[in-house]
Amino acid sequence: MYTLLLIGTGGFIGAVLRYIISGWIQNGFISYPIGTLGVNFIGSFLLSLIMYLSEYKGFFNEETRIFLTIGLLGAFTTMSTFSYKSFKLLEQKETLLLSLNIVGTIALTFFAIYLGKFIVVNLWRT
Repeated sequence: MYTLLLIGTGGFIGAVLRYIISGWIQNGFISYPIGTLGVNFIGSFLLSLIMYLSEYKGFFNEETRIFLTIGLLGAFTTMSTFSYKSFKLLEQKETLLLSLNIVGTIALTFFAIYLGKFIVVNLWRT
């Protein structure tokens, strides 16, 4: 039951942060879902830092890792929103924006994972 409360609390915080941060990033962009791309990049980067700090440095205990990754970041990242907004671009025949959104999201989130691992493995000093 305690684990479910950790995940639920983290999920609440992550969902609220997603709403605030994606709206802030999106402000001024009409068609391209830059807010969704932004939170996916930030979430992927933070997930990478947390997971690699746990794996390589033993930095987080299991409860903290679950709260941050499954709870907070699980609700913060928005792959379902990414898919929906991408599909809407397809429906609107915005093929250039659709392609940019898909390639940009995948490339940037992969880069965020690499960047997090690089920081932990090569730069993090404990």
